[in-house]
Amino acid sequence: MWLFNSSVGRKFVMSITGTALALFLLFHASMNLVAIISEDGYNAICEFLGANWYALVGTLGIAFLAVVHIVYAFILSIINYRARGKERYAVSSKSEGVEWSSMNMLVLGFIILGGLCLHLANFWAKMQLVEVLGGEPASGIELIKYTFSKWYFVVPYALWLCALWFHLTHGIWSAMQTFGWSNNIWLPRIKCISNIVATLIVLMFAAVLVYYAVAGMCIA
Repeated sequence: MWLFNSSVGRKFVMSITGTALALFLLFHASMNLVAIISEDGYNAICEFLGANWYALVGTLGIAFLAVVHIVYAFILSIINYRARGKERYAVSSKSEGVEWSSMNMLVLGFIILGGLCLHLANFWAKMQLVEVLGGEPASGIELIKYTFSKWYFVVPYALWLCALWFHLTHGIWSAMQTFGWSNNIWLPRIKCISNIVATLIVLMFAAVLVYYAVAGMCIA
C-alpha cells in the first residue's frame, strides 16, 4: 500500500496526522485560556470533557493520531539517515536555505514527547483517567494553580513550548507543501501562516503558564 511503502505516502500520513494534531492543540490552547477568564468556566469545560463517551472517543482518536505520527516520524528519520550514508559525516555546516527546525525535527519531537508525558501525568491521569476508573477527578483549575506554582514544572513546560513552536512552524508549512501548495506564490504565504498559527498556539499556552506562575509567586 502506497501509504506505507512510498515516500510520498509516508509524508502524506505525517502531514494528515500532524495537521489534525495541530488543530487539536489550537482547541486545547483555547480551552486552557478560559482558565484565566473564568475559573468556574474552565472547571465546567473539564467536566464536559471528562469521562463522557464523546470525550473518550476523542481522546482515543487523538492518541491514535499521535502514535501514528510518532511512528512515522521515526520511520522517515531512519530512512533519511540511511539515505545520506557517508554524506552525513562529510557535511559539517547547515545547508543553505535549510531551517534549523527542519534539521532537528526528531530532537524537537523527543522534547515534545517528554512534555506530553509530563502533561498527561499532571492533568489527564488525575482527571479523565481517575474518572474512568471510578474515582473522583481532581479540580482542573486547582491542578493548574498547583502545577504552575512549582518552578520544577514551569521550567520543563517552558522548554516544551519552545520546542513546540519550532516543531509547528516547520511542520505546518511542510504539511501544506505535501498537500500541493508548494509553488513560488504560495510557499512564502504558507510559511507566514505556519508562523502565525504556531505563535498563536504557543502564546495561548504560555499565557496560562505565566499567569498562574506569577500568581503562585505572589501567594508564596
